[in-house]
Amino acid sequence: MTLDSLVKDFLEYLELEKNSSQKTIRNYHHYLERFLEFAGPIEPKQIDLNLIRKYRLHLSRYTDPQTGDGLKRVTQNYFLIALRAFLRYLARMDIETLSVEKIELGEQEASPLKVLDQESLDKLLSSPLVTTRDGLRDKVILEMLFSTGLRVSELAFLNRDQINLKRKDFTVIGKGRKERLVFLTDSAARWLEKYLNRRLDDFKPLFIRYQGKVDPSDDGENMRLSTRSIERIVEKYVKETGLSIKATPHTLRHSFATDLLSNGADIRSVQEMLGHENISTTQIYTHVTNRQLKEVHKAFHSKNKLEKVPEAG
Repeated sequence: MTLDSLVKDFLEYLELEKNSSQKTIRNYHHYLERFLEFAGPIEPKQIDLNLIRKYRLHLSRYTDPQTGDGLKRVTQNYFLIALRAFLRYLARMDIETLSVEKIELGEQEASPLKVLDQESLDKLLSSPLVTTRDGLRDKVILEMLFSTGLRVSELAFLNRDQINLKRKDFTVIGKGRKERLVFLTDSAARWLEKYLNRRLDDFKPLFIRYQGKVDPSDDGENMRLSTRSIERIVEKYVKETGLSIKATPHTLRHSFATDLLSNGADIRSVQEMLGHENISTTQIYTHVTNRQLKEVHKAFHSKNKLEKVPEAG
């Protein structure tokens, strides 16, 4: 079988067997298309270390014909990660090819984790003008992002009937179409109740737009705020409050996880609440909390108190 047809089989496998999202499938398709263009019409058994070395050089030296920009190291790794996943699939299908273990990822600097401190967080959450319907909606969006740690796409697809205000929890379908329970803080639940009580429509989406023509068809599905619209709303208030960090909905997700860990939550529980498949993904937040632990140690350990050291002699 040709590599091209095997890649198509692999993408179908991701969709049917792995329950991968359409975005994930599109990304893998994009990354593997680049490899197919580079490798040409070869058979799986012709993929060897020499070919991989040349491919890595190709990625390293590639420049965008329009901008002249090269590929960042992290992006080069994305191409290799997709290729490794494809080779792992071939091995699963008993198709002779290069062992996945022989393809190493390039070293890269860890990008700094953007987290809002308490002062910045309070500033952002209090920035919407809640006397207006837009402002009240935006206040609830900000509160829920920090309260739940939801991905912005998960927030955008919420429906009104999903939320149980009495229990202050609800379920979402996250990455890999996995269901998880999500919890509301008292503050988020209180603002959400105010927002829902003010809504005069019976549209299904939890968050709706107030600009443009009203479209009541399909239970108001066309009124739903898109993921990009929610990103713009967060961006608007970040600019208005003049935060030093260019915060996004994902920054509030980072802040949610860090807040829990800093206040004593165990990492396994945080993993469940974030919907991470692997604990290693959640462990990125321990770097932040470790720094805070160092400050606690410095401030409170008895041997850090200044004392007179006897002179030698």
